[in-house]
Amino acid sequence: MTTINIFKLNRVIRFVILVLAKLIRSNSMLDYMTCLARWPDYFHVAEGSVNKIMGYLMGKVEEQGESWHGHVTAVTVATEYRRQQLAKKLMNLLEDISDKIDKAYFVDLFVRASNTPALKMSEKSFYIISAMVLRYYSGEEDGLNMRKASSRDVENKSITGLSLAFTYDFLTRD
Repeated sequence: MTTINIFKLNRVIRFVILVLAKLIRSNSMLDYMTCLARWPDYFHVAEGSVNKIMGYLMGKVEEQGESWHGHVTAVTVATEYRRQQLAKKLMNLLEDISDKIDKAYFVDLFVRASNTPALKMSEKSFYIISAMVLRYYSGEEDGLNMRKASSRDVENKSITGLSLAFTYDFLTRD
């Protein structure tokens, strides 16, 4: 049985191994703690029996106007719990919070260009590629910025005509 709970600071040490998973972009613990303090509704942990962490979700809301959106900072599922729809459940939770509580126009996330399972999952959930970010992951691997319109964007302006609309270099941006 899996339960999804609000993320609390006392769980930090328990998820460090997942944070170091090779498929996410490494942020410092300070970055994670800052996000947790500012957007606690966007942090959830999936736990199994005996409080074993199966996965987690970190996110936030940002920008303004029609660019107001939910952002997936990280969604990670431990290797032994993959292919059980857990990442999808966590993503659905963030999408619902962004849509119903924060009234965001869309949700976005970054995916490694080589992470075929994450790309397939995102595409099945109606995310489309909005940009390629060169060297986004550790200055070595490209990232794909993907978006999904929320109910507030009734005309789908946030995703219309995107499909790799632009490419920019993460290391040289201002």
